[in-house]
Amino acid sequence: MLDAFNALGLSESDGQVYAALVAAPQSTAAELAERCGLSLPQSEKALSRLAQQGMATRAPVDRERYLAVAPDVAIGTLIGHREAELRQARAEMHRLMDAFREASRFTDPARSVEVLTGGEAISQRIEYLQDTSLQQVRGFDCPPYVQDVQDAASYLTRLRRKLKEGVRFRTVYDREAVAWPGRLENEILVGAADGEESRVRTTLPMKMIMSDDRMAVIPISAGDSVLDAAYVIHPSALLQALDGLFEAEWDRAVPLQAALGAEPGLREPEADQRKLLGLLAAGLTDESIARSLGWSARTTQRRLQALMRELGATTRFQAGMAARERGWL
Repeated sequence: MLDAFNALGLSESDGQVYAALVAAPQSTAAELAERCGLSLPQSEKALSRLAQQGMATRAPVDRERYLAVAPDVAIGTLIGHREAELRQARAEMHRLMDAFREASRFTDPARSVEVLTGGEAISQRIEYLQDTSLQQVRGFDCPPYVQDVQDAASYLTRLRRKLKEGVRFRTVYDREAVAWPGRLENEILVGAADGEESRVRTTLPMKMIMSDDRMAVIPISAGDSVLDAAYVIHPSALLQALDGLFEAEWDRAVPLQAALGAEPGLREPEADQRKLLGLLAAGLTDESIARSLGWSARTTQRRLQALMRELGATTRFQAGMAARERGWL
């Protein structure tokens, strides 16, 4: 146990006193000194440090006696501080590596591409990429996914923070990503409402996230599965090609926004109609639309027919053109 305390930055005497106080609440400094084999001044100094760190407190009645703060709170706080320090150290390491590669890329072109292995390492690099972006973050989002449930809350929190800093977010979603259960309602539309610029393509060539013009991360796929590895592309001709690829796909993609204005004098589409139009324009099949919106096949067909009647269209293409003329797309 003492080794664990040392790893969290506690001295051996502080760890001994805290453990003794947990086992014997309302002990005095003298009693703790005797239990731990310390001198009275050592025990008193340890209690003072523990109190400063929020791990011990004086008893409410007899102020000479001490109580231990619950371990899940006291030790959890220490762990949180240490994790924050490690994240800062890791971010500094990545920053220095960026500077190292920038300085050496002309003399050692092999350093333009890096291979990451392990889901945690990939997630940390993507977070670093987003956190350090200054102008824009661009990405292709498509299945398959390493995990069935994406960490939407963490992404949306980071998205909102970076948008407030003036960073532009542009994402092209594969239509299967839009149809992925829960993603449209819980992440894509929420992100678009916050300010992410979202578009949809029928198919995408890869999954990718790119920061400014300095770094891109591409998960490595094998068939229909994603391996626990990724390429990290640093400034090079390859990164410039990925920049051009994104812009070309962005131009071909269909906008999918959470809220779109309508032309004056025309009725605003209902929320369900707006979602339906976006998915329809993105080329999703009836089955994919039903799965994405949580409708039955029969409900989907009925609402599609009603929408096309209102738009005066007999084909999906005509419906899309009519919706654009009304300012619905």
